[in-house]
Amino acid sequence: MENIDKMIHCGDSSFGGAMYACEKCGKFKFVPFRCKSRICPSCGTKYSIDRTNAMSFKLIKVQHRHCVFTIDSQLRSFFLQNRNLLNLLFDAVRSTVLRLFHNMNKSESFTPGFICVLHTFGRDLKWNPHIHCLISEGGFGNSRNWRKVAHFNYKFLRNAFRTILLNLMLNELGPSFKPVISKCYREHKEGFYVYAKPNKCNPKDVIKYIGRYLGRTVIATSRIDNYDGENVTFHYNRHEDDKLISETIPAVDFIDRIIRHVPDKHFKMVRYYGLYAKPKESVKHFNFAIPPDRKKFILNISKWRMSIGFTFGYDPLKCPCCGNLMSLLEIYHNHKRVPLEDFFCKAIEKYRLHNPDALFPFASIYATLSKKGV
Repeated sequence: MENIDKMIHCGDSSFGGAMYACEKCGKFKFVPFRCKSRICPSCGTKYSIDRTNAMSFKLIKVQHRHCVFTIDSQLRSFFLQNRNLLNLLFDAVRSTVLRLFHNMNKSESFTPGFICVLHTFGRDLKWNPHIHCLISEGGFGNSRNWRKVAHFNYKFLRNAFRTILLNLMLNELGPSFKPVISKCYREHKEGFYVYAKPNKCNPKDVIKYIGRYLGRTVIATSRIDNYDGENVTFHYNRHEDDKLISETIPAVDFIDRIIRHVPDKHFKMVRYYGLYAKPKESVKHFNFAIPPDRKKFILNISKWRMSIGFTFGYDPLKCPCCGNLMSLLEIYHNHKRVPLEDFFCKAIEKYRLHNPDALFPFASIYATLSKKGV
């Protein structure tokens, strides 16, 4: 409910914002704060971009492989009823990947760099927790040598992930979970499904690749086809045969499908392991997929002003009357409605208080307010 309330009031000036003014013509502009909710159509996209950048900055310049770790459908309800179990998915994937590389040479103990992202949704928006994992095709050993790995043992990944996850859940849920384990082993003799086939996730396309598979929101607005006031129509490509499916459901059911994927507070949906876990001395010697000198540029273009310019083709801080660059007056944090004229006066007086000897640059603003009797 907190996220829904935030999304509904996204851009509401009563929740604060930034006040800008043109020093030449006295034009005002108030830019309200956004809600920052992941389910908000605009803020969710911005969050996805920021998360994609953060992941891309950590990647070293080697080939990576995108793997997807899924679970048996009968286990999904356990993770919905007890969301603390979602941590076990990360732990199981971490142990599986590290064991895979450790078995290649136990004395060297090769360690890869990999990023795990939890998705709790399927294409139809139903509850389907699974882990997307981006793994470096190689590892760094004890002898400080890099070993390139082109073959991932598909059978080992399936069986190891199934065994590790079920054992972790047994320790958490107790003996009552044993019948479910037995059924999983009978129905999945080759382990849980793990997608780990080679793909074209090379360093050159890493940002686009991560943004598409790891940084995306629950549903893109382009997939919502219609809303008639009662029902919502959206489409998706069915995973089994890639057939285009259009589904119409009541708006309340649509909201229910969306909000169940909102994570608990402070729950980390993205986790880094191996060489990407923490800054290591060994990693500093590698070439990164995103050179350090480009990081500042990428961060700048993702900021509010640059994002508006790249998306809509205009500078939001350019005065529409005279073309002058507008200046920041003050940041407004009060969560209550205040007449804008009162706030303008407060900002101007604050400026004059801190700059008593300076020429007042907002004379035209003051004149405008005076005409209004403020």
